[in-house]
Amino acid sequence: MNSNTSKKEKLALTLNASQLKNVAGLGKGTSDPFAIVTILATGPGETPRVLGKTEAIKNTLSPNWTTSFLFEYEFGKETHINVSVIDEVRKESDRPMGSAVFEIGDILGSRGSIKAKKLKKGGTVYARLQKAATRSAGKLALRLKGIKLKNVEGLFKKSDPFFEIRRTYDGPGGGSWTPVYRSKHVKNNLDPVWEPATIDVNSLCDGDLDRRIQCAIFDHESKGKHESMGQFETTVNGLLKTAGSGKFTPKKGSKSYGTVAVVECKITGAESSASTSASVKPATVASSMAFEPNIVSMPEPVPVQQFGGMSLGGAMPVPVPVPPPQTPTFVDYISGNCELNLAVAIDFTGSNGDPRKPGTLHHFSHDGQFNGYEKAISAVGNILAKYDSNQMFPVYGFGAKYGGVVRHCFQVGQEKEVFGVKGMLDAYKSVFRTPLTMSGPTVFTEVISVAAAQARSRQGTKALSYTILLLLTDGAVTDVPATKQILASVADAPLSIVIVGIGNADFSAMMFLDDFEKRSGMNRDIVQFVQFNRHEHNKTSLTRATLDEIPDQLVQFFYNRGIMPQPDSSFSASKIVVEDHNEDVDIDLSMNYLDDEIVLNGNQHAAYIDNSYEAGIGGLQV
Repeated sequence: MNSNTSKKEKLALTLNASQLKNVAGLGKGTSDPFAIVTILATGPGETPRVLGKTEAIKNTLSPNWTTSFLFEYEFGKETHINVSVIDEVRKESDRPMGSAVFEIGDILGSRGSIKAKKLKKGGTVYARLQKAATRSAGKLALRLKGIKLKNVEGLFKKSDPFFEIRRTYDGPGGGSWTPVYRSKHVKNNLDPVWEPATIDVNSLCDGDLDRRIQCAIFDHESKGKHESMGQFETTVNGLLKTAGSGKFTPKKGSKSYGTVAVVECKITGAESSASTSASVKPATVASSMAFEPNIVSMPEPVPVQQFGGMSLGGAMPVPVPVPPPQTPTFVDYISGNCELNLAVAIDFTGSNGDPRKPGTLHHFSHDGQFNGYEKAISAVGNILAKYDSNQMFPVYGFGAKYGGVVRHCFQVGQEKEVFGVKGMLDAYKSVFRTPLTMSGPTVFTEVISVAAAQARSRQGTKALSYTILLLLTDGAVTDVPATKQILASVADAPLSIVIVGIGNADFSAMMFLDDFEKRSGMNRDIVQFVQFNRHEHNKTSLTRATLDEIPDQLVQFFYNRGIMPQPDSSFSASKIVVEDHNEDVDIDLSMNYLDDEIVLNGNQHAAYIDNSYEAGIGGLQV
């Protein structure tokens, strides 16, 4: 397969919250929350960047915002966002309701690609990621009207109807309806003609005109407790085909609540399949950062407590070009029930030097500074651990003697698998409290064979299981022919091997790994060699280099075997990971925001996520 996967993929971020604390004040009703999304800097030389804000939803403590944020995701690069929830107050200063910080890979690696965090003042914020379409499917220009809608206001009043257009998501957590458009309400009218709606087709149905969508009708209430007036399901094609003549019957249970007619409907501005390379430009301040955001604007909202205008004319619907089927991407697999498993192998040959002496490769510093092995484990481990649900990792050693016998694969630590990145680091340190003699030669074959066997075993239990072996060594492999042979023999395993050369040795002998699969006749590339010293002072550079080829290798393995992304059938909302508030990270950012610009106040431009090796998962520095 000629892989068409990209190093970067476009994702869409959507937000909602539940049970927020009401900060409106005594006798002032219920808060009107909106959210501001800010990308946090990754070092003291950078500045945070505000992406924009959602709409404010009146009188609700469980807002489901329609605004989405588009940006580029790169496996191997950490990106943290701050979500600030704020109560919109007219004629007074807005009031903060709480903040939460999320890491993009952490969300994507969670079940359902949904992550939640509790706020200090109360309530929970949910962040969801969905793969964004690679081409513009255009804008849906829609106008609806109600006919003899059922009054739910009472005997002496008439309902004030508005409607929502809702979508569902593929994969885990995709069963619920999520609003992408809300109309304004029409007062005291059971035959409302609503204002024209303009809806992004990608946001509505990912460009699939036959995907189910829902239209829900509500009676507007100023306190936010809107009364349902029924709903109906259709598709974009269903709306297009019935434009000018079609009618739908909104129902509540089995009861009909009147009729909704499609006055006009058409799609404009759709890109042809030849235009799939068009990029999304950022809608906020320009930056050289790889994270390229774009805010999908939504109409002025009305309050909804549950989880404009263009000339329409009478022309026939414009057919939307249908692109050819595409190969699944890395994001499709990660969000499609694929699990990544990490295994680590560490070189304990004598050429590493006496670990008791400062400056040797296995020496542990008393001032908290990591050695090269610790840095590589921490950096790569913190990226890959996000995509492993049980956080249990095997750690192996090679090149040391136990009982006078050289071991080319032995267990590191007291357990077969250790918990988390800290567990890997602790297990590594514990080896030097065992009767180990650092020896040689440098042999990879046994750890590669063991990792491949475990990878195959895991896939026997779960088809969408893939293993990454992080192999850390201080020198070139001793037996090149044997290494070539073992690499060729495990090329059919669900396995990628990342070899990181630690120290100042001459690694030129390792260059045989470049394009090895082409010269050896292997059916796929599974190995990558990276020299640590070239990235020692830049953790992001190291993780990018080590993980650069993993997405293509994973996609190629599964796709060539006909193994496609699958929905997580056992996922439910109760399985969403909800983290507690973190005092050190989830801080409120003070901002000034106008219609066209949002800026951080004071010296908060100095706020950044600590991206040093020793910081591990990072912490907010001010």
